[in-house]
Amino acid sequence: MSIIVKESAVPEGVENEKGWRAFKIEGLLDFSQCGIIASISALLAEAGIPIFVFSTYNTDYIFVKQENLPKAREVLAGKYNIVA
Repeated sequence: MSIIVKESAVPEGVENEKGWRAFKIEGLLDFSQCGIIASISALLAEAGIPIFVFSTYNTDYIFVKQENLPKAREVLAGKYNIVA
């Protein structure tokens, strides 16, 4: 099981991995739409940027490590409206 919380909320002694930053895919996506996450992840993979994806009923998040954030913004800005 994975639990996603702010780094400051991780209890002492709990195994965790810090340094992830999120891009939020805003707007309701129709479940019949295919390839949105695949398109984003393919762009980042081509740039050599590892990701972690978390999806809820109406929101998707693409997480990248802090050190990859500037490059990820650059890569995604070429295709998507990125809000910093």
